[in-house]
Amino acid sequence: MDADEFRKRGREMIDYVADYLENIRDRRPLPSVQPGFMKELLPDHAPENPEKWEDVFKDIERVIMPGVTHWHNPQFHAYFPTSNSYPGILADILSDAIGCIGFSWASSPSCTELEVIVMDWLGKLLDLPKEFLFCSGGRGGGVIQGTASEATLVALLSARSHVLHRLKEKDPNLNEAHVMSRLVAYCSDQSHSSVERAGLIGAVQMKKIETDEKSSLRGSSLRDMIESDQAKGLIPFFRNQAYSRVNNKALCYSIKLGEQNNIWMHIDAAYAGSAFICPEFRPLLNGYAMSFNFNPHKWMLVNFDCSAMVKDSKLVSEAFTVDPLYLQHENQGKMPDYRHWHIPLGRRFRSLKVWFVLRLYGLKGLQEYIRKDVRLAHEFENFVKDDNRFEIFGEVILGLIEAINDDGRIHLVPSKVKDTYFLRFAICASRTNSDDVKFAWENYKFVHLILCICKQYKNTL
Repeated sequence: MDADEFRKRGREMIDYVADYLENIRDRRPLPSVQPGFMKELLPDHAPENPEKWEDVFKDIERVIMPGVTHWHNPQFHAYFPTSNSYPGILADILSDAIGCIGFSWASSPSCTELEVIVMDWLGKLLDLPKEFLFCSGGRGGGVIQGTASEATLVALLSARSHVLHRLKEKDPNLNEAHVMSRLVAYCSDQSHSSVERAGLIGAVQMKKIETDEKSSLRGSSLRDMIESDQAKGLIPFFRNQAYSRVNNKALCYSIKLGEQNNIWMHIDAAYAGSAFICPEFRPLLNGYAMSFNFNPHKWMLVNFDCSAMVKDSKLVSEAFTVDPLYLQHENQGKMPDYRHWHIPLGRRFRSLKVWFVLRLYGLKGLQEYIRKDVRLAHEFENFVKDDNRFEIFGEVILGLIEAINDDGRIHLVPSKVKDTYFLRFAICASRTNSDDVKFAWENYKFVHLILCICKQYKNTL
């Protein structure tokens, strides 16, 4: 494919993408295929000779689309949102064309410097304390990770490195293996599975703190566990705090406990964090937190993947610094070399899509988008409250999930809090409107079970 054909086929693809998104309501949110469906549609070996673009293009609908779960369908109410927007898509096209591997400033100065700038923009939009920002002149700063799971792992590994360094300063003959066996991290029993996985990868104990009857964490529960573990000779060093499972009073108390006990506090606001650009949803964030993460790709119209992580940049980068000669350059130290800030060496030009979206929507446009979703969540909540056959939370019959998803008009998934199973209803697609919420309710309200709304919007913000 030469440049002329690329221009022609590129226009075709742009038209296809626009038609796909504008007409996505016509597609089932959940595909009806069975495992192994694609092997019946494709040969068992790669083509020996080049094929025509027209044949490849036809196979998008024939081969790919039958097995696609359409996350941007307005009747997709499962899991959580994953954003996209036309500005973000255009930015990804440019990123793919530039094709830089931005591991250092020298490897692509614009890739690094734009990320520095947009991370400060995001921090200011969320009204984070000044010490979270590059422009503070201190140790603050941000990096775009791929996902919140990566951010949690990076925070945990940074905390582990920090506590080992601190203890070695006191005792140079310290046995690292012995210390590692005594390290203990904490999370809520309602934390995302990625937090537990970070503990497994980091080879440290991850203890789950029991939540109360409202699935919220009490600061006293964390205090009791810390004191108990210290009495056993364990070393508390890391605390993962999700905004979805704690109130501000408990959060402030947890932060104070962390500060008193030299525990790295990582705040995970992956889903709810984008809403903090709206003053009415913005919590008070104590500056002690060592790291803070949220996902613009969940609720800020930025395409996946884009997970913003900010705060004590030196402690993060020091944990991963390996500096071979072939990666060094004469301007080291003047700007971040992001290879020291995360797990992989290479990285895409992800800041482009943040830059495009922030400029083309502006703060007011993004605020209205988030407020619209909140209104829709409350609208569905009111439907549930107004029907005395339903409750916001309670026991459910899991077999209904299959019936709903087989019907194909909407897509939900089950979840579980302690011993209670329920259905999650989340506002996920950017095109979801009030008619879609009414459609979901009218088509499924006759089912006699207890529904749960995704409470991220009401209880956490």
